[in-house]
Amino acid sequence: MQRTTAHETALIWLLRIGGVMTLLAFGAVFLPVDWMAATHAWLGLGEFPRSPIVDYLTRSISALYAFHGGLLLLVSWDVRRHARVVAYVAVASIVFGVLLFGIDLHAGLPLRWVVCEGPPVVLVGVAILYLVRRVTAQ
Repeated sequence: MQRTTAHETALIWLLRIGGVMTLLAFGAVFLPVDWMAATHAWLGLGEFPRSPIVDYLTRSISALYAFHGGLLLLVSWDVRRHARVVAYVAVASIVFGVLLFGIDLHAGLPLRWVVCEGPPVVLVGVAILYLVRRVTAQ
């Protein structure tokens, strides 16, 4: 059995923390619309648009985030065996973060939102990619 390195331990914890955080989005699938509207207003985003497509998109993206979180947790249990999947998740996160940044700018979201969403996703993706490369290079 191979000894767990500091890079592997860091990768495992990064994946697990990210997994738990995104898995928590599952609760939003069942969030009452009035709570969504209150949160929307609290964030300074104005009136919440109440329509079937907005309801669908908010709930389905929350479910998608939760499934992503489950995947992160699953691969964290054996990062060496799942290194290719972990590397894919890292690259996909980098691309996704860049897309989020562009989408947020295009949508006219507040600067704090733009800065706090896409760039951290990119940074986490870069960190995961760095760590998985170190783990597989050993």
